[in-house]
Amino acid sequence: MSLNNDIQSVLYSEEQLRQRVCEMGAQITKDYQGKDKILLVSVLKGSYIFMADLSRAIDLPVTIDFMVVSSYGSGSKSSGQVEIKKDISLNLEGYDVIIVEDILDSGNTLYYLMNILKLRGAASIRICTLMDKPERRAKPITADYAGFQIPDAFVVGYGLDFDQRYRNLPYVGILKPEVYEGR
Repeated sequence: MSLNNDIQSVLYSEEQLRQRVCEMGAQITKDYQGKDKILLVSVLKGSYIFMADLSRAIDLPVTIDFMVVSSYGSGSKSSGQVEIKKDISLNLEGYDVIIVEDILDSGNTLYYLMNILKLRGAASIRICTLMDKPERRAKPITADYAGFQIPDAFVVGYGLDFDQRYRNLPYVGILKPEVYEGR
């Protein structure tokens, strides 16, 4: 069975994603000129493909680390409870941190994460998200860098998943509701 059969429509093609990520990388490069302690923190698992492409599009020395932070479990809606499953390994003192996220939805996870990282002494913290879904926002948070503003639909591909599937699709598509309803 092909994963493509579960996709209602393609929202952003592989080429559209590549172009937008390059634009975001160029903007970050411009904004962080002269900074020498830039830390990209990928929120796994959803942002791993975006993070890899974005880091290559930034023409500055960057340090990379990873966190696993979840408020979803295996469902399709945020539980509102945030849990750090894997923490970063660096001391943040003096680092300009860019949190790299796949999707900014309710904002629960990023709101929690920003507060934690501020307490750890980061020089600055910004949010870079591939997808921004403002209609679902529950916390007062906005992205400093947002790839695409998307409708309130369930999207998968390019790292985004439903129940650990579809991450490997090279595009972002809207999942057919019958795939995730009732789960």
